[in-house]
Amino acid sequence: MNPTPHSNATDHGVTLLRISLGVMWIAHALLKLFVFTLPGTAQFFESVGIPGFLAYPVFSVELLGGAAILFGVYARQVSLALTPVMAVAASVHFANGWLFTNKGGGWEYPVFLVVASLALWLAGDGALALRRSQRFVPTV
Repeated sequence: MNPTPHSNATDHGVTLLRISLGVMWIAHALLKLFVFTLPGTAQFFESVGIPGFLAYPVFSVELLGGAAILFGVYARQVSLALTPVMAVAASVHFANGWLFTNKGGGWEYPVFLVVASLALWLAGDGALALRRSQRFVPTV
């Protein structure tokens, strides 16, 4: 199949999605490390009924997964694997309202990361991926 200008533009658009999504996952992890600290994140997890020790693997998964997405190393699979992590985060913040600036943080940021991660899973790796995965082709 010969590439068309449209498919090239689509690949570059998906690349922008992949890079920005990877940066956001990394930023979300680093927030836990540098702003809240990992022990503080563990305390927050416990305050919402999640075992505190999970703060450490969640931080690692977000950081390493974000880097994999950023560089395009099985970005589709990694974005799908990270989706439940942020779905749990969204569920924790639902009671706080929509805006993330609300007391206790809202749910719009985690939900956006879930949707963007699912969009990348559906769209593919984009251009400049280090380790491309197969494109998802839904069957009807």
